[in-house]
Order: sequence, then C-alpha cells, then structure tokens
Amino acid sequence: MDATRPMSASGTGFVQVALPVPVRRPFTYRIEGAVPPPGTPVVVPFRNRTLTGWTLGPGKKVPGVRDVIRVSGAGPALGTELLALGRWIADYYVAPVGIVLRTMLPTTRGSGPRKLLVARVTRDIGTLSELDDLFGRAPRQRQAFERLLAAGGTQTLTALEENGFSRAVVKGLEAKGLVTVAEEVVLRDPFRGRQTPDAPSLTPTPAQNAVLKRLTAALGAGGGTFLLHGVTGSGKTLVYIELIRRVLADGLGAIVLVPEIALTPQTVARFRAAFGDRVAVLHSGLSDGERFDAWTELRAGRKRIAVGARSAVFAPLSRVGAIVVDEEHDGSYKQSETPRYSGRDVAVVRANHADAVCVLGSATPSLESWANAKSGKYALLELPDRVGGGTLPRVHVADLRSPAGPRPTPAAPPAEDTVPVPATPETETSAPTPPEHVISPRLLRLLRQRLERREQTILLLNRRGYATFAQCRSCGDVLECVHCSVSMTLHRARRKMICHHCGHLEPRPRRCARCGSTDLSYRGLGTEQVERILIECLPGVRVARMDVDTTGGKWSHHDILERVRAGEVDILLGTQMIAKGLDFPRVTLVGVINADVGLHLPDFRSSERTFQLLSQVAGRAGRGRLPGEVVIQTHVPDHHVVRAAVAHDYHGFVDRELASRADPAYPPRVRMARILLSSPVQADAMTATETLHAWLGTRARTGGPEVLGPAPAPIERLQGRYRWHLLLRGSAAAVGRILAAVADEFRPPGADLRVSLDRDPLHLM
Repeated sequence: MDATRPMSASGTGFVQVALPVPVRRPFTYRIEGAVPPPGTPVVVPFRNRTLTGWTLGPGKKVPGVRDVIRVSGAGPALGTELLALGRWIADYYVAPVGIVLRTMLPTTRGSGPRKLLVARVTRDIGTLSELDDLFGRAPRQRQAFERLLAAGGTQTLTALEENGFSRAVVKGLEAKGLVTVAEEVVLRDPFRGRQTPDAPSLTPTPAQNAVLKRLTAALGAGGGTFLLHGVTGSGKTLVYIELIRRVLADGLGAIVLVPEIALTPQTVARFRAAFGDRVAVLHSGLSDGERFDAWTELRAGRKRIAVGARSAVFAPLSRVGAIVVDEEHDGSYKQSETPRYSGRDVAVVRANHADAVCVLGSATPSLESWANAKSGKYALLELPDRVGGGTLPRVHVADLRSPAGPRPTPAAPPAEDTVPVPATPETETSAPTPPEHVISPRLLRLLRQRLERREQTILLLNRRGYATFAQCRSCGDVLECVHCSVSMTLHRARRKMICHHCGHLEPRPRRCARCGSTDLSYRGLGTEQVERILIECLPGVRVARMDVDTTGGKWSHHDILERVRAGEVDILLGTQMIAKGLDFPRVTLVGVINADVGLHLPDFRSSERTFQLLSQVAGRAGRGRLPGEVVIQTHVPDHHVVRAAVAHDYHGFVDRELASRADPAYPPRVRMARILLSSPVQADAMTATETLHAWLGTRARTGGPEVLGPAPAPIERLQGRYRWHLLLRGSAAAVGRILAAVADEFRPPGADLRVSLDRDPLHLM
C-alpha cells in the first residue's frame, strides 16, 4: 500500500499532473496544502479508476476539477534533471509526457523493498576452547554459527534453512546471545552467489592514452560528445573503463549502455571486475524487484555505475560525469513502442544537459553519427589498430551461385534443403540435408581444421528456427500466419510452426490448407537446422546455439558464453546476438552461412545494416595471439556491401552510402518521420491514410516536409491489423511541427483506428 504523506494545512492549490494515458497535455487537479515539487508521484482519480501520475508544477485554478487522492511515497520520485529529460523526450518524439515518465521509472507493482528475517552475529568468539564450551553438545549450532561467520556475519533465515539449518538451530544461537534475528531490507542482487571476476592487468596503449587524454580533458571543461571509431579488437572497452575510473575519482557517476541483453553478461563482467559492487545492472532480463533495488541503490548513491540496455539511460544518478554508448550503431537502441525514443540520442542529450562526456563507440558507426562527427557536431576519435599488434582477419568469399557451392534454397525438387513431412508426428523419416548444400567446401575444410587444432569457431545465421517457410509442392501455397502477412517458421524441436512477429503457434501441418495435398516441403535455413547439420557432419563436435529459443532464462546468455570461454564449446552458432561485443581469444574462424539475409529488404538502411553485421561478426576472429579467418557465403559476391566487408573498408563503404542518400535525400541528409495507421479492416486503414494525406495537404507551406505515400507497409498485416503509412522528409523543425499537428489535431475517421508517430525511424517494414 502507498505510504501517504501528510497534507499541509496551508490551503488549497492546483497542480498539473502527467498521467500515463495517450493524451499529450497534463491534467489539473486540486490539492490540499502545498503543491509538491515537480516529479512527485501522486494518486489521482481518472474517469472511473485511479492512476499514479507525476506532478509537473502548479496549475491554474479551474472550476470543477477533482482532488488528488494522496501524495505517494511508494515509487521513486523523478529528480529535476530526469524530469527535464522526460519533457524533452515527450516534445521531440511527440509522445504523452506521462507515458514517457512511466517508461523512465521502474515498475513498483509488487516490487517494493523486500524485507526478510536476518540473523546477525553479535559476539566474537576468539578461541577453539570457547567454541567447544559453547557448542559441545550442539554441533548443528556450531556449524550454523561458522557458516554465518563465513558469510560475513549476516545471512537471511531463508538462506540458512536452504542449507539445512532449521529455525530451532537459530533460536539456540539467539538464546546463547551469539546472534540477533530481526527483519531487515534485503537487496535482490542478480549476482548473488556468482563470483566477481578478476580484473585483467591491462595497460593502455599509446593510441588508447591519446584518446583518454582528449576525453579526460573534456571532463572538466563542460563535457562534449565523442564518436570513438575503433576497429574490432582495438580496446574500446579499456578506454571506457579508464575514463570511468577518472569519473569516479571526481565523485561523479557513469552510465554504460549496451545494445541488447546478449551483450550485458560479458560487458557487466568487465565492469564488475574493474569496479566491484559499485556496478548496478538495469535491463529487461531482471525481475521487477531486482530492477527496483538497482534503481534504489543508484538513486541513493550507493552504486555509481549503471550498466544495461536502452532504458539504463534513465539511471537516477544525481551527478553524471560520463555516458558510454557501446556499439552505438545498433538498432535495438530505438524503442518500438511509444515513446519511440533512441537510447543513443537520449544519452547525447542527457550528457549535454549534465555537462558530461558522452562517448559513442563502434567499429562501424551509424551514418548519422559519422555525419555528425564529420560536420564537427561530435569530436572524432579513432583507434585504427588492434591491441597487441594483432591484425584484422583475412576474409574469404564463398559464391553460393557456383555449381560446386552450397544451394540452400533450390527452386524445385529434388530440394536439397527441404524436409519431407514425416509419416507420423512422432518420427522423422527425411534424410538429413547434405552439409555441402549449406556449408561451402572451404568453410567445411576450415571447420575441420579448427577442430583438429582445438581452436574455436563462430557461425552466424540471422534466422532462427529450422526452416523459414512451408510450401505446398502441388499448388505453391505458403503457410502464412493468420494474424500477419508473413510466413510461419518451422521449429522442429517443438514440432510447431511459429510466427516470429506475433508469436502465433500452429501444429506442423499434415496437408495443404488450400488444395489438401500432403506433398509439403520445408524450405529456407534457420539456426536449428544448421546445428543439426553440424552435429551430423562433424562427429563429436560440441555446438552451442545462441538465439531467442535457447536464451530464455536470466543467465542463459552468461552460461553459454562461459562454456565458450572455458573451452567446452567448439562452435558457437547463433543469430545477430553473437556478432557484437564477444571477445574469445581461441576463436580463430568466423563463418557467415548466408550474408544475404536482410540485404535486399525494401528499406534504405538495409545495406548499412548488412555491412555492420558482417563487419562486426568478422571482428570476432583472431582477437588473441592466433590469426583469424572469415568465410562469407553469399549469392552476390560482387555487391559493394560484401566487397567493403571483405576489405574491412568502412571509409569506402560510408562514402558510397552517403552519396547514394543524396538524391533522393535520405537520412542523414534529411530528417525523416513515419506516420503509420492501422485497423482490423483493410479498407479503413487505407481510407484513413488517404484522409490524413489530404489533411496534410491543407497544411502545406513553404519549407514544409515532403510527404511520401500513402502506401501499405511492407508487412501490411501485423497482429491482426492492416497497416498503411506515410513518410515525412525534411528539416528537423518542419518534421517536428507536422508531427505535433497530427498528434494534437488530426482525428482519424472510422472505428478502432490507431495512429503511431515514429520520429527518426530505423525500420520501415
């Protein structure tokens, strides 16, 4: 239950409250006593329910308004800096400020402070004879007491009971005056029971020291934003750590963002090794209680480094000295729901507000960040070489078009990668896919070579599941999701067809729903099928698969990566989550099963994303003393993206890509926004978008943004809703002005129509 702050008797006032509802304006309420400071959580009536909102400041007297029910002490209040940041996000991304503030805060539902009974040692016993005298006839009490001492003198009764010490044993220790038992707040620590790794003894290279000199000079001179372009293996993480040492020495805090949960275990391990218990983790893999406790510790100043994914940018540090955005180019920094903010861009703004240093690090910076560095908006720092004199891996291309090479998706039977429907649901009668149809002779030879040398390999295929679609050989029909206009993916281990967009499940079909034929084939490769092929063609190989299907547990990523580090895995196979941030000295080979996945999507960023993915995964090879090799399998070996990745030529790629976005203009040449309208009825979505297009035409003026569309979205139906969109292209001011007008003034015709606004969109599918 919320703690209630006593109201002052100084009269009645009015307060503006931001509520987590899809309305951009704040609401005015009457309040008894003084108006609470901005950012204070309050419980208020809203229609026929009660909501928790946050005060924004005094409101004007309005007749007929309702009263604040109470000022709540349950949730953490927002400080001045974070409240200002939330207001900026709401304004820039055209989002309701109440929804923004809810996004910034940890949930408090069922996750307040946890209180447990704790046994605490209150008396020292110095000699064995004293122990013998006290516990001569109570060996269990002695064991419990020794366990308490080994644990630092305190332990919860729950932990003692889990180790076989009953409450009666603890009561015996209480009776002897050796311990006290009381209810205490106990933090939910996700690392409890896990050893803090040892910090490696590393000395910055001259190149790293030159970068650090620039960064530390900015610490005391108003901060600034720096783009750190360092090749894979150049030691960017050591730069981050040394920068944060100096930040902590100045009494300030630091935030480190990583692009997704897959990176967090290894990144956290590096920072915990350097800074111990001063590190707090904030990411979606934690329980609500763990996130709440981490937030509380940061807010109280007991922890001063926040490491986590996108939302860690909102860590409640009172004085921020530095914010690091590792792999700044990664698309997962952009939130897909309202508010559709970019964690990277919000980090830049927060650092600017706090006069802090912001470091955007990447081996393959986004074109937006590169353009900002070249224009002087950001300072450019470069680490062009690998530490220790290592060289970038040699890259080979395997041409999938070659008659002698792999043919993973044949057009007609006999289909080498198809899996015939088994005679019964319990048996699998199909012959395994020949490995040479999935893995090129060169890659297969290098895999065997690594196994002989006891070296390790990383294989990338950015598609999970077993087969990417099921097709009828009689009529050609492809099984689609009933809710989305996409094909269903076969997950062989679960014997299910799964939609990777909405999660819809169906049994593996026995016959074609369109013509009734039982002649079905399963085509396209996923990581599950590649894992099976590797095990069958490389006897005794130890394969670890890392994708969404194998990493559902909190510590799944960590445990898989620890097995790789311990040498218990020969081949790490996975989707894009294995492409970034991993550093294993024994990995000397990287293979890309199909580099074309994602290259030909109808999205102007598809080339950029493919180049980044290929370059990042290639950088996992040869990071230790042993040289590395990379094999990229592709149907388009002459494509400029593949050629640039083979040559490790970021500068050549980015120059060509920037030129291609000049005419017609695309970001970073211009700013862009997407307005997407959706409805369960296809005609309603189309009509509403056409109505919006006409409405925008009435507001056209000189200097306004260009409007592209209307058109159906590339994935027209998603989660049962038909989707049409418009794109705005122009200056930042012009795009922002139109988005605000749409949010505040446009009322879509028809029932159950939704309008979503996405400023600076990263995906247009």
